[in-house]
Amino acid sequence: MRQSVLGILEFDGEFLFIKRQTHLNVFPGYTSFPGGKVDREEKILSKTMAKNFEQDLSKVGSALIRELYEELEFDITNGLLKEVKYLGKVITPDFNPVRFENFYFLLSLKAKPEVKVDKNEIAEHFWIKPELLMKSYEKGEHLVVPPMLLLLKTYLNNPGKFPFDFKPIYNDKTEVPHIYPIGPITQLLPLSHTFPPANRTNSFIFGDKRRVLVDPSPMNEGETNKFLKTIENQVIDLIFLTHHHPDHHEFAVDIAKNLNISMGMSEDTHQRILVKWGEDYFKDIPIELFKCGELLTEINGEKILLLHTPGHDEGQLSIYSESLSWMIVSDLIQTVGTVVIGEPEGDMKKYFNSLEKVISMNPRVVIPSHGIAMGGVDKLRVTLEHRKMRENKIKDLIKDQKTPEEMLKVIYADIDERLYPYARKTIAAHIKKIKDES
Repeated sequence: MRQSVLGILEFDGEFLFIKRQTHLNVFPGYTSFPGGKVDREEKILSKTMAKNFEQDLSKVGSALIRELYEELEFDITNGLLKEVKYLGKVITPDFNPVRFENFYFLLSLKAKPEVKVDKNEIAEHFWIKPELLMKSYEKGEHLVVPPMLLLLKTYLNNPGKFPFDFKPIYNDKTEVPHIYPIGPITQLLPLSHTFPPANRTNSFIFGDKRRVLVDPSPMNEGETNKFLKTIENQVIDLIFLTHHHPDHHEFAVDIAKNLNISMGMSEDTHQRILVKWGEDYFKDIPIELFKCGELLTEINGEKILLLHTPGHDEGQLSIYSESLSWMIVSDLIQTVGTVVIGEPEGDMKKYFNSLEKVISMNPRVVIPSHGIAMGGVDKLRVTLEHRKMRENKIKDLIKDQKTPEEMLKVIYADIDERLYPYARKTIAAHIKKIKDES
């Protein structure tokens, strides 16, 4: 496991925050503190600087000094440093595809320094009091990782309390992981029967007068009990399914019956579930059918609306705030693994169109059903371009009179053979799109 280090520059009650560029692979678009990876062969601190760090932290201390200069051109030796305090460390939980051992330091300063940010990594930087940033986060204006949220809450509840206690925010023996990437949304991450390498499907809770639970799909009875324990103090009025695939609704019916609430989805989703799992699947559960453009709920007076995003699944509905501060895109994109497009419910042309539609809308935060939330639509653009490149390759292979099986060996040469059935579906979807457009 790699190590990383973050530095909180503090002057007169204000902290220096950065917003990471949206094209980055790790936490794109997140509001954070400056810092970065600890090099495997990190240059050890000089004796002069080592006095600011405990002996066993000299390597990460050295990385902190280097990162602050690389990202901000802030020189810790410039005479502005009043004090360095080690706050503690936290290990990224196992539900995150990228895991680090993260070290946090507070650097109290004598004056606010001039900084020059690395624009390749940092989109913006700003000094702000923690209580003001928290208010902005609660409105959905910042995307954050759990440790930073815990750090801010601890500071606000007891200003000046150091070090912070980075204990898990949930009991993993009785609850499913749950985080709060942006203020209005609770994200739950139960284990599910989903497409590898992902092993969890995100579920969400949001809404004011009408509280909506999206895509609860725990993999078995034990995980369902943990899921119910996690939401036992939540008011839930409706379960909403984004589409019909089982990793988005397994045990959802049981949860609806336990909570005595209705379920909502598109008409296409409803019909496909009935065909695959039987006419009695939703027995005794009130069903609401939704369409693109309709209102799902409201948050702080803002409308939360639905958008038809077919391609992966014909009936898929994404969810977005009217201000486009965030959009839950379901399986339009993943940050763990890849999206499978295949008949009968999948259509590559519609998938391309859905990607283009969301890119043009440009929501500030994009939240997939598998993996972490992302700032901006850069990853959607990359996905679309990658799919176009793959399609051009298939066009060339068609000209060379290659069979779909021969194409598979060329295009997916490095994947696990257990994933071949899904790769064949995707190739077939590309071929159909090419033929339909020729």
